[in-house]
Amino acid sequence: MQEQSYHEQVDIQNTYRLRELIATLPPFTKDFFRGIEPRTSSKTRIAYAYDLNIFFQFLYNNNSTFQKGELKDITLEQLEQLSPMDIEEYLDYLKVYQNREKKTHSNKERGIMRKLSSLKSMYSYFYQKELITYNPAALVRMPKLHEKNIVRLDVDEVALLLDQVEQGNKLTKKQQTYHNKTRIRDLALMTLLLGTGIRVSECVGLNLNDIDLKNSGIKVHRKGGKEVMVYFGDEVEQALLEYLEERKHILAEEGHEQALFLSMQRKRLNVRSVENLVKKYSKTVTTVKNITPHKLRSTYGTNLYKETGDIYLVADVLGHSDVNTTKKHYAAMEDEHRRKARNIVKLREI
Repeated sequence: MQEQSYHEQVDIQNTYRLRELIATLPPFTKDFFRGIEPRTSSKTRIAYAYDLNIFFQFLYNNNSTFQKGELKDITLEQLEQLSPMDIEEYLDYLKVYQNREKKTHSNKERGIMRKLSSLKSMYSYFYQKELITYNPAALVRMPKLHEKNIVRLDVDEVALLLDQVEQGNKLTKKQQTYHNKTRIRDLALMTLLLGTGIRVSECVGLNLNDIDLKNSGIKVHRKGGKEVMVYFGDEVEQALLEYLEERKHILAEEGHEQALFLSMQRKRLNVRSVENLVKKYSKTVTTVKNITPHKLRSTYGTNLYKETGDIYLVADVLGHSDVNTTKKHYAAMEDEHRRKARNIVKLREI
């Protein structure tokens, strides 16, 4: 039997998890999740299920109309009776609330925006299907989002980070013990992230046969299932070659034979492990910046844009389906490029 790819395995796990979550929601939500399946990832649908569960719990605990039965007894007719004010109260509730286990949760602007987006999607689906005639969520405005500066590593910090991955002399004694065993793997992984800008999920999903050394590229599985070639430079190639030589002598656990990056347990590295790895090394370089794999991706995007000035190239390499997403992230740099252009065109010879 052919080994399932990492992304196939993740989709299967997510499908089972989604079924568990939907089973806790009102029955009509099954239609919604079935309807959005063709245009959303399993990860997105799981996020929607979590968000909607919070919304229905809020209604059940705070709105007298919904307290007569159980949470699963909530109907579409009842949702249609809600007012925009009811939904605004829900958004206020999201700032700080307790779940059924009495654990306190809080949401900032982005968290509230995402949960309102989930709610708007559900209402919009049933309204378009003409299963409801009134859509109160459409009358609620998205909260204003205050953009944060993009955190990225400076050029000297990138060099220091890779030096630490290679040397490990600023790690704790315990960390240095593991470092001696994982140095070559860690250097290949960190160099690949910094040298290509791929997502952490794309990185851990790489198989040995995804590496094309002849053309200096890797085949990555993008969001939405699209497979593309991403190309790397000499520094990435050198780090990969060293690791691939080591990888030949590692006997992977069953089901993980094709994985490129393996844990010390000889299983495919997961996203959390890479996040911890990045955090461990970045702490030796900067304690001010909270560096994650996504920040390494931003660092690559920044450096590529500085070198080329081509926002469309950056969007294509990073795998952004909409160049406006890229422009939003690198707007400040675009302004810097425009300022540099002010004296390039000469009107008269001086």
